[in-house]
Amino acid sequence: MGAGKSAIGRRLANHLHLPFVDADTEIEVAAGCSIEEIFERHGEEAFRDGERRVIARLLEGPPIVLATGGGAFMDEFTRARIIESGVSIWLRADLETLVRRTAKRSNRPLLKNDDPAKTLKDLMKVRHPIYELSDIVVESDDAPPEETVNRVCQALDAYLAKTNENGTQ
Repeated sequence: MGAGKSAIGRRLANHLHLPFVDADTEIEVAAGCSIEEIFERHGEEAFRDGERRVIARLLEGPPIVLATGGGAFMDEFTRARIIESGVSIWLRADLETLVRRTAKRSNRPLLKNDDPAKTLKDLMKVRHPIYELSDIVVESDDAPPEETVNRVCQALDAYLAKTNENGTQ
């Protein structure tokens, strides 16, 4: 949350001439309600189940730039589908940046508590070791978004050149 998945993803898709898809938006369309409402009515487990199915469907289609929610890559099934079907990119941001960015929006169910900074810190402890399994890691800092997109493109080019060299993609 707050790493810039949607903002950077949109720009990256434009740069690569690919469609941009936000998994959270697709989940809301499929459910007919907001993510916040899914959490309130059915709980996180039901949300994660829907997220798993929607992402699997999206990965079966033509190439896209897909922004997934922060917890999606934590799911073993979803992570395996992403690894099998695409290139995973972790936009890594420090705690201070995430706290500042997430404070701007109130529609984040996991942060609706008295100490969102502690929640983010706790999530980082659990999620970062899994996020490190991503194919590419790019810092998401306070640089202009286009600079972050350029870093992503450079990292993606290097990754694709390496995988083509090794004959693994």
